[in-house]
Amino acid sequence: MTFADPNAHAPATPQSAREIGDAWGKMVARRRLYTGLGLVILLAAFVASVRFADESNAGHFFDRLPHLFDFLSWLIPKDWNDVWRALFDIASPMQKTGEEYNFAEGRVPVWGGFYIPEYFELMIITINVALVSTIIGFIFAVPLSFLVARNLAPSNPLRIVAKRLTEFLRAFPEIVIAGLFSAILSIGPVAAIIAVSLHTIGALGKLFYEVVENIDMKPDEGMKAVGASWSERVRFAALPQVMPNFVSYALLRLEVNVRASTIIGAVGGGGIGEELKLSISRGFGAKTVALVLLLFITIVAVDQFSAWLRRRLVGEHAFLLQH
Repeated sequence: MTFADPNAHAPATPQSAREIGDAWGKMVARRRLYTGLGLVILLAAFVASVRFADESNAGHFFDRLPHLFDFLSWLIPKDWNDVWRALFDIASPMQKTGEEYNFAEGRVPVWGGFYIPEYFELMIITINVALVSTIIGFIFAVPLSFLVARNLAPSNPLRIVAKRLTEFLRAFPEIVIAGLFSAILSIGPVAAIIAVSLHTIGALGKLFYEVVENIDMKPDEGMKAVGASWSERVRFAALPQVMPNFVSYALLRLEVNVRASTIIGAVGGGGIGEELKLSISRGFGAKTVALVLLLFITIVAVDQFSAWLRRRLVGEHAFLLQH
């Protein structure tokens, strides 16, 4: 009676550490070769595309490259004190020399001699556009996220339709949507609010439903056991778990919307973006620097405030690495 050798069909293994090292070295060398070839191909494609773009450009990019900083030199104020005058609408000693120095004419009177500087009012408009858009986006994204989430969607066809809707809303940049509504509703903050709100619904909808899909389903099972409706399950089992993260994402989106509102302002959406575009195009150095300074300070302040508020709502542990 014979017995089959259990190792007869076993795969051959390296007989020594040297063979293992040689195999590993060959694999590493092959990877490095493929990586090098990929980088060479990528570099060749980049050079070819740059040459094609340069030949297609009437100004020839490389020929104009030495003049790259000429434009910035035009925007350097002749008197740096004019930056503060432009920021706070204080009359300039050179106000009679041209429109570039008509700082005091932009004042927004409030009561008596008290006024709001023009750029501060424009910044408030920009922040309001971002804030209203974030609130609208939050209100619509919350119910939409529960329709999209696999674990809570009332029906699969409805889930697919709702998911396609969120994808469609975030498929187009805010500036494209704003251009469309500006043509329909004329230029102004209303078109900007609609554009940013629609994109925010799509963006927050995706973030929200991913949070919903990771909740603990035990409370939902308990609600099902007592005969709760779908809306009651969402309200009492799911919403308390996800609301802190929802608010955190909404605050994060507010930071993004402040920047988006500024960009949209440059295409007729109102606010500080429109004035910044005009100032740059006319070469008004002091006004441009004042606008950039105000915009930078505002964005930093919004970022810091929203980060602080998110930490208070979600907890410090959510911002630390978990081991």
